[in-house]
Amino acid sequence: MPEQCFLGVDLGAESGRVLAGLLDGKQIRLEEIYRFSNGPVPVAGTRRWNVIGLWSSILKGLSLAAQKYGDQITSVGVDTWGVDYVLLSEKQELLGQPYHYRDSRTEGMLKLAISRVPQEDIFNETGLQFMELNTLYQLLAMQETDPDFLNQAETFLLIPDFFHWLLSGSQVVEFTNATTTQCLNPKTGDWARDLFSNLEIPTTMLPKVVPPGTKLGTLRDEVMQHTGLGKIDVIAPATHDTASAVAAIPTSHTGTADWAYISSGTWSLMGVEVNSAVLGQRAFELNFTNEGGVDGTYRLLKNIMGLWLVQECRRAYERRGKTLDYSELADAAATADAFRSLVDPDDPRFLSPDDMLDAIKNYCEETNQPVPETEGQFIRCALESLALKYRKVLGWLEELTGTPIEVIHIVGGGTKNKLLNQFTANSCQVPVITGPVEATGLGNVLVQARAAGSVSSLAEIREIVLNSTETNRYEPQESEIWNQAIQRFDDLLKSAP
Repeated sequence: MPEQCFLGVDLGAESGRVLAGLLDGKQIRLEEIYRFSNGPVPVAGTRRWNVIGLWSSILKGLSLAAQKYGDQITSVGVDTWGVDYVLLSEKQELLGQPYHYRDSRTEGMLKLAISRVPQEDIFNETGLQFMELNTLYQLLAMQETDPDFLNQAETFLLIPDFFHWLLSGSQVVEFTNATTTQCLNPKTGDWARDLFSNLEIPTTMLPKVVPPGTKLGTLRDEVMQHTGLGKIDVIAPATHDTASAVAAIPTSHTGTADWAYISSGTWSLMGVEVNSAVLGQRAFELNFTNEGGVDGTYRLLKNIMGLWLVQECRRAYERRGKTLDYSELADAAATADAFRSLVDPDDPRFLSPDDMLDAIKNYCEETNQPVPETEGQFIRCALESLALKYRKVLGWLEELTGTPIEVIHIVGGGTKNKLLNQFTANSCQVPVITGPVEATGLGNVLVQARAAGSVSSLAEIREIVLNSTETNRYEPQESEIWNQAIQRFDDLLKSAP
C-alpha cells in the first residue's frame, strides 16, 4: 500500500522537531524534517517561553514537509511538555509571554493552597502529585499577584492546544495534558471547578476537554498559504509528550501493571499503565500522580528530576570554560569510583539551581559524604542516585498496584545513556528494555493514524512500534553491592536535611 504521511510537532524543554511519520501497512518509519532549539528566556527577572519564536520554527518545518511529501500528508498534531499555559483575551490576543514552569513566582503557592483547601482534598479532587510547578499553583500565583490580568483571560490553553489553535482555530484542551495540571478531576473527566472556586481562581476561561485522537478541524487558510500544505486535518494526539511516549511502548501487554516504564529525558517519569486513577490514602502519602493516557487509561507515576542533573552539570562546566559532550561525561562516570557520593535527585535545591555542581557539593557536605571533585565523580553521583530513586519508586508502584513488576521499558532520549540503563537494571533487579528513542514522535503520529482509520487500537499501535524499531535489553548485575547501596540510599533519604 502507498505510504501515508502524518506530521508530528514534538516540543521538548531543550529542542523542538517537525517529524514525518510514514506508515506502510504494519510498519512505520519516522523522519526528522526540521529541528530547532528551545528553552527558557530570561525576561525582567522572570522565565518565559518564546512561543512566537517556536511558532515561526514550526511553520518553517511544516513548509519543508510540504515540499517533500505534499499530497501524501494526511494530518498534523502537536505534543509538548505539561503544565504550562497560554491565555487569550476576548479579542483573541495573546495575554503576556507565557511563563516557564521553573519560574520562581510559584514559590510558596503550594503552602498557600493547602492553607485554604486541605491537601488531601486537593489530591482526592485531582489525583495529582504535589509540585509547585503544577498549573494550579501557577494560576494561584497569578491570581495573588495580578488578579485583574487573570480576569482578562477569555480562554485558557495549554501549550500544545495553543499551537493547535494557531493551526486550526480550535479552542479545546486535550485530556492527557489537562491531567498534568492538578486542575482536572479524574472521576468526572472535567475541570475541578469547586477547587478553583475555593482558591478564588476564575473558571470561565476553561475550555472543553477532548480525548486524544480528536479531529480539531483543518488548517487555517493562512497556514496553508504560508506552508504550501493542503487542507489537511489537525488532530490532537496524546498532547503530553509522556502520554505519546507511553502509547508507543513496544509491549504486547496493554492496560496491565506487570511492566513499568521510564520516559527518560530532562525529567524521568516512572510509572505503570492502569485502567483507572489510583486515589487511595497511600497514593496520597507517597505523592503519586495520575495522568491520562490513550483510551481512558491512566499513568500512575512519579516525576523524578531525571537527566536534568547531568544537563546542568554540563552547563556548569561550560560556564567554567570546559566543553564536554554527553559521551565524554558518560565515559568519565564509568571509570569513577562506585557509590562514592549519593544525592536525592528530587531535593528542591536541584530544581533550578544557579550552579548544579555547587548544589551537589552542598548536598554532600550537609550529609557528611565525600564531595565530588572530578567530572566522572559528579556524573556518576547523578546517575547512581537516579537509578536508586527508580528502585524506590518501583517498590511503591508494586505496593500501590499489588502487582510485581517483571520488566521496565525505558523510552526517550535517555535510552542513549547505556550506563544509566545498566544501573537501572542493577538497582531495580529486573530486566530493562530500552527503545525506541523516538517513542514520543511515534506515539504522536500513530494516534493520528488511528484517528484517520489506518490503525485500529492502542494494541495495534504498540505492535507497529514493535515491528518497526530496535530495542536493547539489560539484565541485572552486581545485585549484592547494589542492595547495599539501596540500604545506604534509604538511610540518606531519612536523614537528609
